[in-house]
Amino acid sequence: MKTKHYIINAGFASRQGIPTSFVAIELRETKRALYVYGHGSEIDNIVDCWIPKSVVKKTKETKKEVKASATHKMITPSKSGVKVILGKTGIQLDRVVKVKKGLFAIYFPFNKEDLTIVRGLEGRKFEGDNHPRYWTCPINQENAFTLRKFKFPIEGLTDKELEKILYSGSVKSSKAIKVPSFKKELYPFQEKGVGFIEYRNGRALVADEMGLGKTIQALAYLELHPEKTPVVIICPASLKLNWRREIRHGMSSRKVIVLEGTKPFSITKYDIIIINYDILSHWLTEIQKINSQVVIADEAHYFKNNASNRTKAVKKLAKRVPHFIALTGTPIVNRPAEIYNAINIIDRSLFPSFFKFGKRYCNATHNGFGWDFNGSSNVEELHEKLGSIMIRRKKSEVLKDLPDKVRSFVPFELDNLKEYMSAENNFKSYIKERAGKEVDNVESKLKSELKETMDKYGIEKYDFGDHILNKKDIVSEKVKKASNAEVLVQIEILKQLAVKGKMKSAISWIRNFLDTDGKLVVFAIHKVVIDALMKEFGDIAVKIDGSVAMKDRDKAVQQFQENDKIQLFVGNIKAAGLGLTLTAASNVAFLELPWTPGELSQAEDRCHRIGQENSVTVYYLLAQGTIDEQIASLLDSKGKVLDAVLDGVQTKNDSLLKELINKYSN
Repeated sequence: MKTKHYIINAGFASRQGIPTSFVAIELRETKRALYVYGHGSEIDNIVDCWIPKSVVKKTKETKKEVKASATHKMITPSKSGVKVILGKTGIQLDRVVKVKKGLFAIYFPFNKEDLTIVRGLEGRKFEGDNHPRYWTCPINQENAFTLRKFKFPIEGLTDKELEKILYSGSVKSSKAIKVPSFKKELYPFQEKGVGFIEYRNGRALVADEMGLGKTIQALAYLELHPEKTPVVIICPASLKLNWRREIRHGMSSRKVIVLEGTKPFSITKYDIIIINYDILSHWLTEIQKINSQVVIADEAHYFKNNASNRTKAVKKLAKRVPHFIALTGTPIVNRPAEIYNAINIIDRSLFPSFFKFGKRYCNATHNGFGWDFNGSSNVEELHEKLGSIMIRRKKSEVLKDLPDKVRSFVPFELDNLKEYMSAENNFKSYIKERAGKEVDNVESKLKSELKETMDKYGIEKYDFGDHILNKKDIVSEKVKKASNAEVLVQIEILKQLAVKGKMKSAISWIRNFLDTDGKLVVFAIHKVVIDALMKEFGDIAVKIDGSVAMKDRDKAVQQFQENDKIQLFVGNIKAAGLGLTLTAASNVAFLELPWTPGELSQAEDRCHRIGQENSVTVYYLLAQGTIDEQIASLLDSKGKVLDAVLDGVQTKNDSLLKELINKYSN
């Protein structure tokens, strides 16, 4: 074979990674191209490829000698099975991954992008002595994901073999991580959740059952990486205050802002931004300016509708963010379509086509007007595939790590704040005015009663000094009862305004909970509250209050216990707080609080009874900054028992009523 000196087009040479001037021999020729083998001015600058004839500017025979191996693929038929194709930039190797000696063998036409990808593979090695040259790497999950993510066709494995590599062992491969600076103690399974998010490099779906602390796990990951700021937390409006509360109680110092309204302003000075889905589109431009490093999307099914502004805003924001953590308690395999957008943001390569996803996993059917993707199919396969990006635990699976009861305070904003604050100010004024008069009234009553006693026994004089004032235990119970009743009327006004102001948020929270397909027991006090809940959830709820006849109460309990369609039990604390068994649920919420810890505990125990196989989670749905929080704080920290406040009977311990009065009089 004659050796020639070639000068070729510089653009083509650059794209192929070969010199523009080289010496080579022609191993193969077609009408349109040549296969040349040789080298540039440096002997190790190998030229070994197809070149189109159209890019050859000049050729000249030379006395320099170039020899190709007798086993060269263009001399001896190739055993690699790798095809050569004529592309836009000339004759190239096919871009393909094969299985060779227990390794991935990666073939691709030279380009910087693919070279960077391959160099990032774990255990990669260049095989330069073979023809065609290629790279190898171990066959493992991480390498398989990377190759598939960048659309390298993988041959030599069946679909099941490849899926086994791709989708098994992600959760098992991750390790529990402790976060010493996090202020809250994590349960072992929560440490495992943090480890999974870390293993996934902050791109994960946390789908634990309601009550297992998805919020805490996400915040612990943030605490583990203080350098990953700013952070944007997107959630339903009813959960914004809860996120802020958990940040304050769990994380080290962070500048946090909860965004409200639709008139944006600069937020560059904050570490964590909390915003609800409904206003995200209005704030998107400002949020994009801060170059956020982490986005946490709570209740991820909220951006399921591709036509909605909230979904468009989440997708635009996610494009620029390196770490995206989605949280949901909804069983994904029941309604896969609702969580597709979150999955696609976390790993676009997993299910690149929604239509194919819908056909395979949503039992898609055409109803004559369009496609319906509201079903589910091939759920076991889907769950297995999601194992690469998702961690999901049920209460029953982590029971050994949980206490018998887990309590959680859920704060809500009032939507009648002005009305409530006016009533609270009136109450404070009343308490202060009452405090000034009460001593005089008590002393006057004491003196009157003692005077009657002295007259009865013929006593002429009595020293009305300190000695008398120390005998307040003889004050008439009727006086105390009347005094307490006046205060209770004022407190009742505050309690009812608080529940009125949090009602919309509480209903939203309950609806989100029921979306997880779990059962929930909600306790309240007033009929108007119970009726409002039944109006909202009546088709999936039963109730027991004073209006339900005794013969119908057993029927309501039976429906809740045995009918999967009945998800909600609404009960009056007095009527349903004792004697009933509601173990079909392991979650209890209090929309209104009783006066004593005893009543509270008895109501909680409707779920925590013999036959309950799970830990019971108790949620206190509280209006922030109101008498709700004051009562909850006293019930939780003091554990006082007040016997029949309305009858004016006080236990040896100070009553809850007295402590409330003290709080408002300061």
